[in-house]
Amino acid sequence: MILDVRNDYPALAEGFVHLDGAGGTQPAAPVIAAIAGAMGTAVSNRGTAHVPAQRSGALVAAARSAVADLVGGDPDGVVFGPSATALTYLVSRALALTPDDEVVVSRLDHDSNVRPWVQTGATVRWADVDLTTGALPVAQYASIIGPRTRVVAVTAASNAIGTVPDVRAIADLAHAVGALVYVDGVHYTAHRPVDVAALGADFYVTSAYKWSGPHYAALIASPTVLEPLHPPKLIPSPAGVPDRFEYGTLSFELLAGITAAVDYLATLSPVEGDRCTRLLAGMAAAAAHEDRLLDQLLKGLAALGTVTVLPAPAGSCPTVSFRVTGQSPAETAQLLGAQGICVSHGDYYAAEFFEAAGLRTTGGAVRASLYHYNTEADVTRLLEALDRNV
Repeated sequence: MILDVRNDYPALAEGFVHLDGAGGTQPAAPVIAAIAGAMGTAVSNRGTAHVPAQRSGALVAAARSAVADLVGGDPDGVVFGPSATALTYLVSRALALTPDDEVVVSRLDHDSNVRPWVQTGATVRWADVDLTTGALPVAQYASIIGPRTRVVAVTAASNAIGTVPDVRAIADLAHAVGALVYVDGVHYTAHRPVDVAALGADFYVTSAYKWSGPHYAALIASPTVLEPLHPPKLIPSPAGVPDRFEYGTLSFELLAGITAAVDYLATLSPVEGDRCTRLLAGMAAAAAHEDRLLDQLLKGLAALGTVTVLPAPAGSCPTVSFRVTGQSPAETAQLLGAQGICVSHGDYYAAEFFEAAGLRTTGGAVRASLYHYNTEADVTRLLEALDRNV
């Protein structure tokens, strides 16, 4: 199956080993075709007076439905925007928090789910990472969340070390005091079947370019959660949900790409059924493949005396951070890149995590992040290069 999958990604023909999925995946061929197809036909601003206007409306509706199927949400609660960061800033401002309110953020999160909340002016409470295990302990939330808590922001999976926190347990504590739960699903969505209701997420944000799609993002929430929020908007722009959260004209061609990406993910398993059923099966199949590669990678890194791996709990997403003795992370990444092995280095915007770990001022770490188009041969190339001390 994996060779068939690789054939669906034209960029892989160049021969690079793409181990930077957490920073962005390559687009699948149907996504490229869908974007080109949308740009090759007459499309105008949404409306009903003529066919090009109707086409754009259909592209928006199809993309909302596709994203809702991907994460188990409601199409009427899907908001599109240029990035997860932009959408998080939008919601954090729309909530109109005050210094009397409290927000809970974690040191495990990407800064896009930290700084927007810190900058609201609300009182900030911090959840810490267990640096010996890489876990985000749930128990601490019982003393951090209180009657003044308005929002608990937490990642569904760390983009730095892959940790998958118990979001549902954290959400239950938040909901017990009437707080909202904002979940960063950017890394998680690419690697696991998603059910926003099961997670307990009031808001869930994801970026399509992390799961074979274009550079565009979506926020998913129940329409009833969005309804009381009124972000600043232009007078003529739509006042209803979800449209009032979308600034300017949407990128219709990228929405066509998002729909194609979701449809493609639904083909990763031979299971039949509606798109939701096929997506759950497809993402489960992808996760099983990635987990096998992660096991190979972790065992291989453990056998190298020159490599120190940052700890993460079992069951993490397939993302590993490490450092090579005697090399800065930037130097390691540069040497690997010269051999066609693409990895990330630095803090990958997980600034609080690397600050807590005492590694940010010394260059962070090197990140190898697997995706379902990776193979055992890709992992072997990385391990062999590291064994040669790159």
